[in-house]
Amino acid sequence: MKIWHTLTLALLSWGLQLLPAQKVGYVDTQALLERMPEYKAAEQEIERLTQQWQKEIDDIYARVEQLFQQYREQEPLMSPEMKRRKQDEIEAEERKARELQRKRFGPNGDLFKQREEKMKPILDRLNQAIQAVAQEKKFSIVLDRSAGANILYAEPAYDLTDAVAAKLGLR
Repeated sequence: MKIWHTLTLALLSWGLQLLPAQKVGYVDTQALLERMPEYKAAEQEIERLTQQWQKEIDDIYARVEQLFQQYREQEPLMSPEMKRRKQDEIEAEERKARELQRKRFGPNGDLFKQREEKMKPILDRLNQAIQAVAQEKKFSIVLDRSAGANILYAEPAYDLTDAVAAKLGLR
């Protein structure tokens, strides 16, 4: 039995030596994205939309605050029915602000959709360039240095960032 284990280990280690070595490279996608004009333009457009939508929400909350101030000033003069109507109006405005905030900034909100719509073609183009360079240079695996791949050390010869930038036509 012992001989069988020794023989199996010997054959396994001999067989692993016959396998071709895998070439592993890396890129810094964040650095590449920051060099892409279309990425910068998309980021600016998303920032503009974010500020515009936040202003809409802030304006509604300002209206809520204004209604509440009016309510507090006029409350002593109001009948119970008028108080209830004014409270309902304030609550409706608050609800409107919360719904708009959820619509714009929620998990599947407008911001998420806009980011996805604007970034997908850019990321697709980047990924195609990475794949093309990897295939041209015969790399089996390409890691992303900027995505937390925990690359502690890498030989600069395996950095494909400049080759991908050239493929994308970036300076």
